[in-house]
Amino acid sequence: MATEATYIETIGRRKAATARVRLFDTKGEITVNKKSHEKYFPTDETRNIITDALNSAGILGKVKITAVVKGGGVHAQAEAIRLGISRALVERDAETRPALKKAGYLKRDPRVVERKKFGLHKARRAPQWSKR
Repeated sequence: MATEATYIETIGRRKAATARVRLFDTKGEITVNKKSHEKYFPTDETRNIITDALNSAGILGKVKITAVVKGGGVHAQAEAIRLGISRALVERDAETRPALKKAGYLKRDPRVVERKKFGLHKARRAPQWSKR
């Protein structure tokens, strides 16, 4: 089996989603979990999230991207892939960093679900108070 061209591998995370992204310098499409990204992500919004970083760098369609993503919801997975792609693009060409940074694609969004506490219904929702 012939080996493919060299690639840059990075990781992107968002909430509970983790994406391992590989960027190849060959022409190709975006593949997510061995499916085309159009099939994996049902809405245009989530597809656009992935291609945003490539559009900012101006290399949409010029590189091949494969991503393996686990955990989280569809939207969080898309944002995790975008972060992975952005990190790979900066590693490939440092000139793309200012545009990606200005767009906010290089920032890891730290917001995660707060844990449920003992004695409460949810993380902060207390039982309803009654006078008697």
